[in-house]
Amino acid sequence: MPNTRDLTDEQWKTLDSLIPKPRRRPDRRGRPWKSRRSVLNGVLWILRTGAPWADLPDRYPSFQTCHRRFQEWARSGVMAKIMTVLARELRSMSVKHLSTQPSHPLKRGRKIGKTKRGKGTKIMAVADRNGLPVSVCAESATPHEVTLAIPTLLKMVVPDAPQNLIGDNAYDSDRLDAELRYYGIEVIAPHRRNRRNPTQDGRRLKRYGRRWKIERLFAWLHNYRRFVVRYERHVENFLGMLQLASSLILLRYL
Repeated sequence: MPNTRDLTDEQWKTLDSLIPKPRRRPDRRGRPWKSRRSVLNGVLWILRTGAPWADLPDRYPSFQTCHRRFQEWARSGVMAKIMTVLARELRSMSVKHLSTQPSHPLKRGRKIGKTKRGKGTKIMAVADRNGLPVSVCAESATPHEVTLAIPTLLKMVVPDAPQNLIGDNAYDSDRLDAELRYYGIEVIAPHRRNRRNPTQDGRRLKRYGRRWKIERLFAWLHNYRRFVVRYERHVENFLGMLQLASSLILLRYL
């Protein structure tokens, strides 16, 4: 009996052309390649459940095959390409929302930093006016969010620059305001308690009420249990999972 959570025929029709076919050996020897669709379904099972690769059910190709192919896709930019193509097909940009969420508790590897609560990785994300992901990044938990805002914006998968960027009071920074104003972007964030000279326009600040959309995006991402705790030692794999989850969210709206 097929798993109802696997890719549907319509979804696979959209993704088929975006996933490259494996190259055959020059001598034509070796076992036949497993179908890309079955391998991707195996990766999606890991993404949704957060289970170890070795626990992959028998209805999918071997976990070694799925893991190896996933790493090839993640490191060659296939996951990033899928997210880019889907986001541009759903392009509806104006207001953007910026936020971050922690992921614990892997202690070693790239993009892992110390915090007051221990070591961890930050997931940075930008959502469009509909709350759909247009940029996702995995960064060390040590730097402050203000220093990561521009690098996250530079990794947006759509060409349109936002006119407004909504964030919480962690993004209340005169320096960030000045840097983004140079590019025609206005930061909308409530002031911190210790700010002496208010700079935020109260009328524009009403847009902050839309920030629930980025919180909803993180709730969607946390439905994929692979992000509740970071088990991926290699940041390329962790980011590949993040891009794949974002692609599935975008795929719902096509």
